[in-house]
Amino acid sequence: MIFVDKLNAAVAKNKSLVCVGLDTDPELIPSGMSMLDFNKAIIDVTADLVCAFKPNIAFYEAQCEKGLDALHKTIAHIPKDIPVILDAKRGDIGNTAQAYAKAVFEQMNCDAVTVSPYLGFDSLEPFLKYKEKGVIIICRTSNKGAADFQSLPCQFEGKTMPLYEVVALKASRWNTNKNIALVVGATYPEELKNIRLAHPGIPILIPGVGAQGGDLELSVRYGIDTHNRGIMINSSRGILYAGKGADFATAARKAAQTLRDDINKIIDGLKK
Repeated sequence: MIFVDKLNAAVAKNKSLVCVGLDTDPELIPSGMSMLDFNKAIIDVTADLVCAFKPNIAFYEAQCEKGLDALHKTIAHIPKDIPVILDAKRGDIGNTAQAYAKAVFEQMNCDAVTVSPYLGFDSLEPFLKYKEKGVIIICRTSNKGAADFQSLPCQFEGKTMPLYEVVALKASRWNTNKNIALVVGATYPEELKNIRLAHPGIPILIPGVGAQGGDLELSVRYGIDTHNRGIMINSSRGILYAGKGADFATAARKAAQTLRDDINKIIDGLKK
């Protein structure tokens, strides 16, 4: 099953646009608990409430071999009908890009990966050749420093536009296999609105809701497509660490359910 179809099936089954980011920090999980056991508990209590899981590879690489082992086993534990997005922000050329793509899609068996477009099309082509896999291109990120480059005005085909709009336009042209999505942060709702209007059919991964202060209502209002889907609202810390003690899993489920229900209420309001 191709990524978009798998994503839409999970959205329909769980009535959810929530993506849980598995940014598991050993310093923040219950004392004496392994990353893997923590992840398994989070997955088990939220799998019926989400449209995707998104482990961030940095937290696992930081723990060396035991971390990468936990990552592989975490991915294997995620139900097969829920897409796995590896947040790795890969971006390189030639054999290096091919090796990254092989690692993510063949060795880790992820359904999608985040990538950086800074090196151009040939850095993304090895990923795009996996037609059934999702390639989620960084476009307008949620951090404060995003404007350092992403907002710079560019001359493109006789028009002046910010760099992030050029990235979105290029991505839409590269999307011949219908396996491209974009990353657009919840902290920049007007930019999100512009990108959705210009590219109505491209799925959008939206980080920045919760700890980073992104506006949930505007993210949903401006991000959803004509089918009332097409977005993945990511929450990491807000769900993983909703509880600090032995009840962390119960608290995580409550946080995920609240986020899912809040999103659905916003969508229902837009229908009226």
